[in-house]
Amino acid sequence: MGNPTFELKMEKGREQWTLELGACPEKEGVRFKVWAPGSSQLSLRIPRVHREIPMDPEGQGYFSARVAGLGPGTRYYYLLDGKRRRPDPVSRFQPRGVHGPSEVIDPSAYPWEDLSWKGLALEEMILYEIHTGTFTPQGTFPALITHLDYLRQELGITAIELMPVAQFPGRRNWGYDGTYLYAPHNSYGGPFGLKTLINACHQKGLGVLLDVVYNHLGPEGNYLAEFGPYFTDRYKTPWGAAVNLDGPDSDQVRRFIIDNALYWVTEYHVDGLRLDAVQGIFDFSPRHILEELRSAVKGLAEKLGRPVTLIAESDLNDVRVINPPSRGGYGLDAQWNDDFHHSLHALLTGERQEYYQDFGSVTHLAKAIREGFVYSGQFSPYRRRRQGSPSDHLRPTKFIVFSQNHDQVGNRAKGERLSSLVSFEALKLAAGVVLLSPNIPLLFMGEEYGEEAPFCYFISFSDPALAEAVQRGRQEEFSISAGAHEPVDPRDKAAFLRSRIRLDLRRQGVHKILLEYYQTLIRLRKEIPALAHLNPGDREVRTWPEKGVIALLRSYQEEQTVCFINFQEKSQEIRTPLRSGVWHMVLNSSSTRWQGPGHSTPESFTSDGSEVFWELSPRSLLLYRNPGV
Repeated sequence: MGNPTFELKMEKGREQWTLELGACPEKEGVRFKVWAPGSSQLSLRIPRVHREIPMDPEGQGYFSARVAGLGPGTRYYYLLDGKRRRPDPVSRFQPRGVHGPSEVIDPSAYPWEDLSWKGLALEEMILYEIHTGTFTPQGTFPALITHLDYLRQELGITAIELMPVAQFPGRRNWGYDGTYLYAPHNSYGGPFGLKTLINACHQKGLGVLLDVVYNHLGPEGNYLAEFGPYFTDRYKTPWGAAVNLDGPDSDQVRRFIIDNALYWVTEYHVDGLRLDAVQGIFDFSPRHILEELRSAVKGLAEKLGRPVTLIAESDLNDVRVINPPSRGGYGLDAQWNDDFHHSLHALLTGERQEYYQDFGSVTHLAKAIREGFVYSGQFSPYRRRRQGSPSDHLRPTKFIVFSQNHDQVGNRAKGERLSSLVSFEALKLAAGVVLLSPNIPLLFMGEEYGEEAPFCYFISFSDPALAEAVQRGRQEEFSISAGAHEPVDPRDKAAFLRSRIRLDLRRQGVHKILLEYYQTLIRLRKEIPALAHLNPGDREVRTWPEKGVIALLRSYQEEQTVCFINFQEKSQEIRTPLRSGVWHMVLNSSSTRWQGPGHSTPESFTSDGSEVFWELSPRSLLLYRNPGV
């Protein structure tokens, strides 16, 4: 189809893209436009005044109408073929949920105060993943605002990443069952609430990334197929019908997706998008939708004068996702590195079920830090086939790394966090590996103080049969897993309530100590040049597989740091050469300062360039710095 239709206008000194579809307020009223090639006739219904207005066909399946006397706040439906009353596929707001009327929103009405915000480069990001509904007792965007000072000033993160907020059925959901991709969820605070949150973040120097789902739509309230061929049966996804991106009439579907990305960047000022499970986006057209989306978003970002980051999630280890177009790639900025997580988790927990059977050695973690993908073309025992492609040519900033995230916690039967699975010493190792890596770190809400509440899978579908089917599916999924437990019932409101984090824990006991440890790691990452500069050639990883020890060396100009990590439950002795000069201890996780067992470690030592002998205490991390001057 080529690029989607753009309309750029000057707004307050900036070029602004505008959404053409949906309900668009104008000077004399509202213009409505919808793609509905599946209907021979289409009308606009305004329930408040019991009014029905025929819409004019425009060709290629589009219908439109201009209605005087209407304005923001008007609620409306489309009437397909005079029979089926349906909300707008491009609704900006669904105040009564997925089955209720759409509401007209004026995108220019919000009083933005962030025009001086210049965005955030990927290299500056320390991400913090948040589920809006469980981050606070209120579960809303405004309630989240009250904790921004904690996140930015106290903890030190630089950007939040919101799990999907597009309108989903009911009040409880992870967000991946959204059916109105343009409508911020009503119970979270709707459009005004989300804009207010982003505005507040930018005023406090925090970036905002939004998780978006383009591989499927949720099962309840999904009326898109009645409007047109949005879906295809040529491909299958684990979550529902695949989106039609390369079949007949797919041009308009592609526009629906790309416009959505541009919409969040312009109307909501987001700093980036996390694209969910792109392995479920099937497109065999000459120009892949991901490359087209990147081109459109980056072109708009250039006009807006601020960076916009695109991050993918993919379990294929397919380097094309993040390779530049010059190398045949789609050119996305980065992707979540599951291999890093699996390597670290297997070392910390000893788990070997499911995909963890492919991991368990420090050599796996070393490769993840050094190259990105651990499986880069070799045989995967779990998959029983070769997996991945080489990624060693890519910058470390192409990979988002984490010890926990919503998937890796919530897709366990009981939703256990790492704090419920490993010792306090191991939690400190996890934090150090993530935050001292040369990659882009991501924290999952609450991990920084060892949140003990699980993060369960939860839903609130209004269709009992659908909810029952989801529960059965969860039971079947975990019944085939070795040593699996009965999963939490996602229909039970208690699963949602148990998943709420308790930020007040960060002031208590070992939670307070762990938080201070995270704060220290983040400060060191920002302040020490060898840790702050994420250069591809300035990292070296050494391993002692039989001892379960890894050493990460980072350098910048004359400065170098070395981080020793012992994953074993007993002390280990190693020898390794280090650059000549004076080395100063920066951090010792075994210190009594961090509730450790205590370990006699020199505050500084002088190396002549030959081998240095180390005795590492169990489950410990040591960080030394050689300023080189």
